[in-house]
Amino acid sequence: MNRNTIPHLFLKRVEGFGDRVALREKDFGVWQEISWDEYAQHVRGFCLGLIELGLERGDHVSILSENVPEWLYADLAVQAAGGISVGVYPTNPAPEVRYIVGHSESIFCVCQDQEQVDKVLDVKHDLPLLKKIIVMDMKGLRNYRDPMILPFEEVEGIGGKVHQKDPDRFQALVDHVKPEDVALMVYTSGTTGPPKGAMLSHRNIINMIESLSKAMPFYNTDELISYLPLCHIAERLLSVLLPMYIGYTVNFAESVETVTEAMREIYPTVFFGVPRIWEKMLSMVVIKMKDASWLKKKIYQRMMPVGERFSEYNLSGGHPPLFLRFQYWIAWLTLFRALQMELGLSRARLAISGAAPIGPEVLKYFHSMGVEVLEVYGLTEETGVACMNLPGNQRLGSVGPPIPGMEIRIAEDGEILMKCSHIFEGYFKDPEATARIKKHGWLYSGDVGEIDEAGSLKITDRKKEIIITAGGKNIAPSEIENRLKFSPYINEAIVLGEGRKYLAALIQIEYENVAKWAQERGIAYTTFKSLAQNKEVYELIHKEVEKANKEFAQVETVKKFKLLEKELDHDDEELTATLKVRRKAINKKFGHLIDALYSGR
Repeated sequence: MNRNTIPHLFLKRVEGFGDRVALREKDFGVWQEISWDEYAQHVRGFCLGLIELGLERGDHVSILSENVPEWLYADLAVQAAGGISVGVYPTNPAPEVRYIVGHSESIFCVCQDQEQVDKVLDVKHDLPLLKKIIVMDMKGLRNYRDPMILPFEEVEGIGGKVHQKDPDRFQALVDHVKPEDVALMVYTSGTTGPPKGAMLSHRNIINMIESLSKAMPFYNTDELISYLPLCHIAERLLSVLLPMYIGYTVNFAESVETVTEAMREIYPTVFFGVPRIWEKMLSMVVIKMKDASWLKKKIYQRMMPVGERFSEYNLSGGHPPLFLRFQYWIAWLTLFRALQMELGLSRARLAISGAAPIGPEVLKYFHSMGVEVLEVYGLTEETGVACMNLPGNQRLGSVGPPIPGMEIRIAEDGEILMKCSHIFEGYFKDPEATARIKKHGWLYSGDVGEIDEAGSLKITDRKKEIIITAGGKNIAPSEIENRLKFSPYINEAIVLGEGRKYLAALIQIEYENVAKWAQERGIAYTTFKSLAQNKEVYELIHKEVEKANKEFAQVETVKKFKLLEKELDHDDEELTATLKVRRKAINKKFGHLIDALYSGR
């Protein structure tokens, strides 16, 4: 038996935990519990059903769905059969679905519902290898006559009959999976070109979760809300892979829109958010406090500075004086406890930010209210996590020291190089791209950084995104952009200046907050565009830009900006599925605005 594979790890956890709760799913307002035994029955049934339908070792299966238990069943079932699981973002439009399902050579596509099935049906004529579309929720599909469509439950039923006839079949399949086999493919976000399929082996993943569990304290009593796309390596680690190793419970909200409600019901002990999630939480608190009663406003204005002073002592490694500790206790009773409860973070033992750089101001804000948000850094190509800040040892402005087993080196040009046992196997059908990123045993990250005196890594920027002005000054735009997005009125900021005399920016307003601000002042508007065109809104954002400029050297300040008259959208290829800006697309699409910023218009 191969013990270093994901299916074996899963069965070992099932054997040890049996009837303990593995998953919870909220259905019609009620949390339904799924034990480890029930989890395993679903995985076994779906795995054997896929085998009966023709799945062979090394075949690819795409999964196109929001976060639901069936996503996990399908993922593990494919791997147990010796296949390769391929996640597809549920927000992807049909052309991107066609690219990933087609490029990965998937023979089955597991879809959540009618919306996702329709995308696949729209492009199935371009997918000659696709045999079946397996559907989790058949609502709205009863009248579809396409022979490719098959209900998820029916596949499980087929597998159940196989198990009755041959009870040892599933275990035999699991035993046949090897550590060096590719377990899953994660398609990169494609900020600079078409997404690439990063192949991760069972050995890569086992080595990663072992290193991660040594670096950060996880317990089998932990609770997690799963809401970010499961095809992203970070969410896959936290919602699928680490729970198998640790044994904690994963909770699925009814939808992305009800995550906040689920947070206040579960109060997770582990919470992972991309920077935009933390920025939105901060923005929500700031805006709500503006509408709060006179007393609540006063408490907030008095107690936040107490939290900031207390936080400064802790972050610098000092010991807050007794009187400040007493003040913080009062602040906790009157403000911070309520804020944490409102955000669903009152039990958050591990609050994590990753997948993109986050502004230190955001981290300071949460630290002040008693929520230590730990920034982590990693790449899909090294299975997700390379460096991380640790509880009680947060270094703002850095992503922390390397995790156990990870070696970091800075190349002469500043690029971050990595060496570890969980470097990916390569890009699917792209040996040239693989050779560019894997050289002489090192992974070339494409990021620029430096290592401080404490051994923590600081990310300067993406190597390809460093701005060199006409004066020869090298400037990292992400730091400036993150400071601008600290404003509750700014949703996105793209700093410009390559080969130019000064920095400028394209800014997208935070629609809900700016709309509320406008309504309070009786400013008329009808759409996003009309709001962004308003002169008073421009002045509001101008003040926010000026505030941010005060924190930077003169050469790093934004001299001019334009407000975008539309929200950046994944469907319009302006953002990746993980909400990262596609700079090349932005430069092309909004070239007229950029020209105006530098032509004096």
